[in-house]
Amino acid sequence: MFTRSELEIKTVPELRDLCRRYGVRPVGSPAYKSSYITALMSFGIIAIKHMNEGRGLRIPSLATIQVIESAISEMNSPTDEQAALIKFSLEGRRMSHPDRYEQERLLAWYMVKMKLEEIMALLAR
Repeated sequence: MFTRSELEIKTVPELRDLCRRYGVRPVGSPAYKSSYITALMSFGIIAIKHMNEGRGLRIPSLATIQVIESAISEMNSPTDEQAALIKFSLEGRRMSHPDRYEQERLLAWYMVKMKLEEIMALLAR
């Protein structure tokens, strides 16, 4: 976070630009440096407080996490042939029509499964 001394040396336009960059509104009148400094020094602590209170972005419930785990499990793992086609697809190679549609669909579902597994890894932190 910003320190008071780091912010005190900045001009009002510089402070205003910092507030705009982070999407923070000055506390009080925008004519005073202190309004910007207060906002820039406190937004991190306020953001964490909001998360802990369940406001804004929050941690999903255990039931939601279990649904994601269930979806991953239900999707299973690709067969050797499916894995080979996925590798083939990731190389940018395509089958001829009409099989190309199914190839793209297989690749899309594989990518969904990978993203869900990535989500679970992030939630486990």
